[in-house]
Amino acid sequence: MKIEFENNTIEFNVLYGIRKKITIHIDSMGFITVKAPNDTSKELIMRAVKQHGQRILEKLHSIAEAREIPKTRDYQEKGKFLHLGKYYFLHELIETNGLNEEELKLNLKKFYFASCKRVIGERVKMYQTQLKVKPKTIEIDESKTKWGSCSSDKKLTFNYRLAMAPMDVIDYVVIHELCHLTHMNHDRSFWRRVGTIMPDYKEKEQFLAMYGHAMTL
Repeated sequence: MKIEFENNTIEFNVLYGIRKKITIHIDSMGFITVKAPNDTSKELIMRAVKQHGQRILEKLHSIAEAREIPKTRDYQEKGKFLHLGKYYFLHELIETNGLNEEELKLNLKKFYFASCKRVIGERVKMYQTQLKVKPKTIEIDESKTKWGSCSSDKKLTFNYRLAMAPMDVIDYVVIHELCHLTHMNHDRSFWRRVGTIMPDYKEKEQFLAMYGHAMTL
């Protein structure tokens, strides 16, 4: 579900259950879950989200802010950038000869997109077999609030910045989104499914929350 609030689109999933009131949860990846009592009307849920719209936008903004550039990047041959959890000199990742800063930045982003597409493709292929699911499509994009997402029509999207993360963290995001193909909400069944493949998934979530700000251009 989604609503428009102050020229922003707020997307969220609804989890119904035996509870007394509506609550709104935003995880470290910017994924919004509205937990509502059984038989709660769509109108009531939309109203509740709108009532908390300002707080939701502030939270999403803080998540985006945490991923802003922590310091001025050195787009020189000896500048260091993350790739798959390790720092490399810029010239080890892309060709640098004769290029100005804007060209270097553009080419580095292209490098990350290509690397992310390759790595994500490999990991999805491996884990979809274990989970017995298959996404309709896989896309790489640029997001300030989400590392990955799964749409209701089984389309997976991943943030190109994941190419900067350690492989086990990439695996967590891949497993997380693949599990959404059968469990769209963050209910107990979803987390149990994630845990069957990656028991220490909470450590990976914590890594993204703590160090995600460094995984940016």
